[in-house]
Amino acid sequence: MTAGWTEDRVGALKKLWLEGQSASQIAKQLGGGVTRNAVIGKVHRLGLSGRAAPSQPARATFRPSRPRPTQPTQAPSAPRRIEAVQPRAMTTAQSVPAPMPDLPGTATVMTLGAHMCKWPIGDPSSNEFSFCGRRSSEGVYCVEHARVAYQPQVKRGATDLARSLRRYI
Repeated sequence: MTAGWTEDRVGALKKLWLEGQSASQIAKQLGGGVTRNAVIGKVHRLGLSGRAAPSQPARATFRPSRPRPTQPTQAPSAPRRIEAVQPRAMTTAQSVPAPMPDLPGTATVMTLGAHMCKWPIGDPSSNEFSFCGRRSSEGVYCVEHARVAYQPQVKRGATDLARSLRRYI
């Protein structure tokens, strides 16, 4: 049980609060079982509002960012999983590799981007687990997986509605 709020304690509380002390610091200085929460409650009941100086440094205010120079817009490509490849002999003519097709199952949790299909592929507990990774259309899935995920609602007739309501009556 804490000691009551005497005139001396209330006076000290007001003085320390207006000096900018935190509720924890005031509770330590008052002692006698006064807790931080007791100090906060008393401050609110007394209607003390402003302080001379904040007990913590003020947070930085929001400043709008400077406009960035415009760059040509490119569609982001999906990150690809890199597989170990056997070294091969160098040929005299360097060939340009063909671009990788958008294959499902090429994204991991660490490589998923904002506009990539998040359809899970495989067992989450296995090492081969991945996500589709193709470019998503409007939502979180690509067109193919959105067709599977979002099925059209089936219209019910009046008899179906009455039958389903009977269960709840």
